[in-house]
Amino acid sequence: MSASTPIKNSPFKAKVTSIEPLTNGKWIQTKKINYDDPNGNSRVWEMAIRTTRSTTTNIDAVSIVSILHNHANDSKEIVLVKQFRPPTEQVVIELPAGLIDPNESIESTAIRELIEETGYYGTFKSQSIPIFSDPGLTNANMVLAYVDVDLNDPKNQSPQPKLEPGEFIITFTLPLNNLLHSLEEICEKENCTIDARLYHFAKGLELAQQL
Repeated sequence: MSASTPIKNSPFKAKVTSIEPLTNGKWIQTKKINYDDPNGNSRVWEMAIRTTRSTTTNIDAVSIVSILHNHANDSKEIVLVKQFRPPTEQVVIELPAGLIDPNESIESTAIRELIEETGYYGTFKSQSIPIFSDPGLTNANMVLAYVDVDLNDPKNQSPQPKLEPGEFIITFTLPLNNLLHSLEEICEKENCTIDARLYHFAKGLELAQQL
C-alpha cells in the first residue's frame, strides 16, 4: 500500500479537542486530554508533562551519543553514565542527557551537559528529529545529539565532571564493539538496568553487524 492510499479509520483522523489540568508539581504536571478517535467517538486520556520545556526549541531535553576517538590506535568508545533513578528504584545506565535551558540551543545544551556530566569536551556533529520515548504516557520529547570527543585534545586528558548539587553520577566508557553484551554483563553483575534509548542503540549496532 502506498503512502498516499486512503486508509479507512486512519489514525491521522484523530484529533485533540481540549486539555484540562489535573495536578501541578514543581517539575511535572498531569493533564486530561479530551480527543476524538478516527471514528469520531469522544475519548479521554491522561498524560504527564514537564513544566520546563524550552520555548526557544519546543524541546524538553537532549540525549547525547558521544563517541571517544583515540588517534593512536583508532579505537572507538562511547561515554555512558550511571545514576539512581527514584521511579525505577534502581541505578540506570544511560546516555549523558539534560534539559534544555531557556534561550539555549540544542547544540549548546549537548556540549554543556557532556562537560557537566562527564568532563569531556566534544564537537557537535548532528542531531535527530524530535523523538518521544513514552508517547502513551507523556508528551515529553527530546533529540539525540551526536558529539565526537578527541582524546588527543589536552582538555580530555583528565576529564572531571562538573556535577550540580544533588547529582550523583558515575561516568564510564565502553567499547562500541560488543556494546550490548558489555551492558548486559554490567547489569547482571551490579543489579542495575539500562535506559531504553541506550539499549536500542546498542541492539541496533548488534543487528547492523548481523544482517
